[in-house]
Amino acid sequence: MTKKSELEQHIWKGLANVIDPELGIDIVSLGLIYQVVAPDGVVPLEATITMTLTTPGCPLAHVFEDLVKQQLLDIPGFDPYRDLAITLVFDPPWVQDMMTDEAKAELGFDISTEHSTGVPH
Repeated sequence: MTKKSELEQHIWKGLANVIDPELGIDIVSLGLIYQVVAPDGVVPLEATITMTLTTPGCPLAHVFEDLVKQQLLDIPGFDPYRDLAITLVFDPPWVQDMMTDEAKAELGFDISTEHSTGVPH
């Protein structure tokens, strides 16, 4: 695994504070973030986030970009409205196994087996 740049670390920390409005769980724990790229030594700072949604027809798709950017406003020298590109993808499609065990438990999924069946308790 490659070492994350300082900006990437800040971005991941910020993304962990972005709460999915429907599910009430952060988007990192839900497995919605596929990649953060923010190379060191680039001026001005720039970053790209590749993410997905739980379904392509998510009715709140339009709110996620602003939720993400709002959480990243406090990163020194980084303006997420200028320096960040968010790419929304649906390949690979999101599946419940992408969630952390904590997120699965919070949503009531059975985590007692190696692979979640996706069946709530």
